[in-house]
Amino acid sequence: MKVLNVHLPHYNLDLEPDHKNIGKPVDELLKQHFMGQTVLIRALGSMEHPNKSVDEMIKIIETTGTDRYDPERTGDRYANIQGRYIDLYALRRTISARTKLFWQLSWSFYQSPLKTRGYPVKVDILVVYDPKQLKAVVHQPEGHPHVKRDGFVFKHPEDKSAAILGIIKII
Repeated sequence: MKVLNVHLPHYNLDLEPDHKNIGKPVDELLKQHFMGQTVLIRALGSMEHPNKSVDEMIKIIETTGTDRYDPERTGDRYANIQGRYIDLYALRRTISARTKLFWQLSWSFYQSPLKTRGYPVKVDILVVYDPKQLKAVVHQPEGHPHVKRDGFVFKHPEDKSAAILGIIKII
């Protein structure tokens, strides 16, 4: 499992980031290491995990295969009309020369929490999963008008970390 660092010194939440441009180094790193591969990308903001640093979260993910280390913590947006269990949410993408992915993640993590919780979240960890190791869960979130396909469960829950292709730490 690769742990890769990417430096985004201008990515902070003092002002809304320039989402279209801020993530170019992240996209280039994805291309460098995962070109031509179909992957699942899970974005995380360590600030959403009280008393855990970025490095602590990465160690948890390396060890357990997921950031869901606390069974008492339900997570944001996991409730769905069908009552289906979801291990994680991720974006399925095939990495190509034209891949521009990070802008979507930075925008979503800025805008959605700002609207629902009053503050934006900075993405500082990306987990790259092998989609062959996870199964999609079709679900409809409570209060959402559409069925979604961004939820996944591990095919081999006894070895979740085997599904990780890499972790990107955003510094």
